[in-house]
Amino acid sequence: MDAKYEAAPPTDFQSFFPYYLREHAHPLCRALHYIGTTLVIALAVYALAMGQLVYLWGLPVVGYFFAWVGHFFIEKNKPATFTYPLWSLVGDFKMYLLFITGRIGVALAAAGVPQK
Repeated sequence: MDAKYEAAPPTDFQSFFPYYLREHAHPLCRALHYIGTTLVIALAVYALAMGQLVYLWGLPVVGYFFAWVGHFFIEKNKPATFTYPLWSLVGDFKMYLLFITGRIGVALAAAGVPQK
């Protein structure tokens, strides 16, 4: 059993997402994720719109750079990507969507993240 879970490790995304939010408790870590995700979306749109598909190779670099700075230097934890790569990617976009729609606070509270 992973010590970071209150019960057993997640078996589906629904049980993973509260853990994901707890791993992003610090607002600055989440802000870095939002910056990275925004840049990923902008770069993808640009590459596709301009037919410059070679730029798509930069998506992981742009996205993970900001996220990993947040984890290694602010949260001081291991990115969930290392253990749950697909769920972590989906979790990042879900967290981003909750942020841009103004619902992140409710989701963080439901996951037990103390508000800073």
